[in-house]
Amino acid sequence: MAKKILIVEDESLVAKVLSIRLEGLGYKVLTAEDGEEGLDAVRKQKPDLVILDIGLPKLDGTTLCELIKTGSDTKQIKVIMLTGHRLMGEMESSFAAGADSYVNKPYEWPRLLEHIRKLIG
Repeated sequence: MAKKILIVEDESLVAKVLSIRLEGLGYKVLTAEDGEEGLDAVRKQKPDLVILDIGLPKLDGTTLCELIKTGSDTKQIKVIMLTGHRLMGEMESSFAAGADSYVNKPYEWPRLLEHIRKLIG
């Protein structure tokens, strides 16, 4: 069965490009445009991995990551923070919230794919 990846990203072009690349590798891809929609999708779909932007409308990515990692039925889900924020504090906050990995935008596809494969195969 294909591994399921949820992309929570408010920039539709970034989400679309990532979706196409990941689907081409055999992953099942779901998308959400804001933090609340992302949380709903996590609870209903139970993805293997969430690729999460920090600067999201309605519910920011760091808070969403923390909710995923503290939920009894979602804490095993892997989270990659994918963000344009380059502040050291943002990275520290992401890891404190439970993120498994942190990748800056613009991202290098081979590097992001390496993180994905390391976390879910």
